[in-house]
Amino acid sequence: MTRENADSDAGDASDDPAAPDPDAPAADLRDLPAFADGRNHSLPGEPEWPVKEVVVEYDEGWFVGGYDRVEQPDGTEKNYYWAELSPATVIVAVADDRVLFVEQYRPTVRNTQLELPAGIVESGESYTEAGARELAEETGFEPSSTSLLQEVWCSTGVLRHTRGYVFAEGLEPVDVDHDSNEFLAPRSVPVDEALEIAREPPTNDATLEGLLLAEEEGLL
Repeated sequence: MTRENADSDAGDASDDPAAPDPDAPAADLRDLPAFADGRNHSLPGEPEWPVKEVVVEYDEGWFVGGYDRVEQPDGTEKNYYWAELSPATVIVAVADDRVLFVEQYRPTVRNTQLELPAGIVESGESYTEAGARELAEETGFEPSSTSLLQEVWCSTGVLRHTRGYVFAEGLEPVDVDHDSNEFLAPRSVPVDEALEIAREPPTNDATLEGLLLAEEEGLL
């Protein structure tokens, strides 16, 4: 699917007085629905380099991929490819001097890993609301309080994807409600061993970043 300044089947734009100005900025993805639940594309601000064309090549509902045709400072143009994912929340949950992890197999990297609980932020949710929900769904513990440690942009060379790190405490047991594609098991480790355990391969960036942020804030 292509979203461009002009319809490629419309003929010669120079003969059409209503044709868009070829030097005008490309249509902004902010104004177009990106995901199945109606959320719009999340872009951080106005582009500093002119965007000549915006092309969407994949739109799977939860994942959108394409490129921007960008004019660089030297006047040349280049396609900058991107993949946009829904915002995600990552939860550092502590109870009784232990940190909650989940153990699960990741088919994309073909590894079983210990990770911090995490999941997609649904429409209308904040990072902390999504964090409390995901923690209950994945581990069977609901927090009495949550706080946002940090919001970050991830892998900015290719991704349009934000992640919020949430600290949770005051955990109470509830029924586990895994999604149909979640095959995981809750695990807990002592607070003073959590970072060392998380650094053992295989590991992932979200788990290490979440623990480091919590440690920096004096929460571990």
